Amino acid sequence: MKKLLSLVFALVLLSQASPASAEIKFSGDAQVRPRGEFIDVDGMDNKDDLKYYYRLRLKAAADLGDGYFAKALISSETPGWLVSVGDSNSETFDLGVSQLYFGRMMENSHYMMGRMPLGSLNNPVFDISMYPFQAAEIPVFLFNNDRLYGFNYGTKVGPGELNATLCVLNNDMTSDDVFEDGYAVHLAYKTNIGNVTFEPQLLAALTDADIAGGAYISPLGLSTYDNVTPFTFGANLMIPAGKTNITLSGFYTFADQAADALIYNADGSTSDAGAADVDYSAYLFRIKAQNGPVTAWLDYNAAEDNTPGLEADYKNMFIWAQYNWTVHESSMGKFTLAPTVRYLASEVDNGTETDYSRLRTELWASVSF
Repeated sequence: MKKLLSLVFALVLLSQASPASAEIKFSGDAQVRPRGEFIDVDGMDNKDDLKYYYRLRLKAAADLGDGYFAKALISSETPGWLVSVGDSNSETFDLGVSQLYFGRMMENSHYMMGRMPLGSLNNPVFDISMYPFQAAEIPVFLFNNDRLYGFNYGTKVGPGELNATLCVLNNDMTSDDVFEDGYAVHLAYKTNIGNVTFEPQLLAALTDADIAGGAYISPLGLSTYDNVTPFTFGANLMIPAGKTNITLSGFYTFADQAADALIYNADGSTSDAGAADVDYSAYLFRIKAQNGPVTAWLDYNAAEDNTPGLEADYKNMFIWAQYNWTVHESSMGKFTLAPTVRYLASEVDNGTETDYSRLRTELWASVSF
């Protein structure tokens, strides 16, 4: 951590050292987040807990001239960049490079490469692809910190913009074959039809990749798969309605092939279940509304796993509601308070039906600078 702080300090000095150097702008945000968490799982004791989270994110952006740029995000590599107070006040907040990418913005096109942000908070295409059995509550944003290594190119096509991204989903550490790693292509075309924004998308695995299956559900006895090539398609539709902005999202994913199956154990580890004829499909619908400081959305996700010997049905509903109150705002930064409620209800039926629910009540106290 000392080395990273020294690096940040050195970059600040260098950014002002010479008029010929790149213009570097620094910004960031910090947050403290007390959380009440209430979990109810069939056959288990209820869990009620009060937790205290905090995070710091430092951002650097360099203007290299002629449209060339470089950007970085430095924060903890924990889920959601958040760290909770630990036993005996002993937790550590270790900084790491969460995002690092560069490229060029031109009049009608752009390209960039590196560990790039996905924007998955408002776009569930990666959620349903990587977590098909539990795609609700933005798992890619929280568990993968909303970033992915890849190469992106975007250009104007007709009235809209076409973006193509070559994604590196995972690196297979057990094989040295060039094409044994997980690659995918993401295509998105964003255009306006009147005052409505329409964005159809496709995310197709090009080589065998690993999926997490479910993110939040108590996973005992459930399955996850290695070396599958899921295919996902759908769209986002953004509709202004007076002072309210409404977003509708719908995505569908499936895989049907020979692959490797893993089974979750009680201690959270996995056991190799061997080769399997993997056959699953899943979909996710979202309706989201934002009116001034109020944001709310509803996710519904269902999946059917017909893999022989591992059959299961999944149903998930997620509700998010937040009020964002600006306490102070100036040219130098902003301080906000945001009461937030998140509710997740899940049902798994693999011969035995198990219901899971989790309520989180939070107060986000944030500063941006």
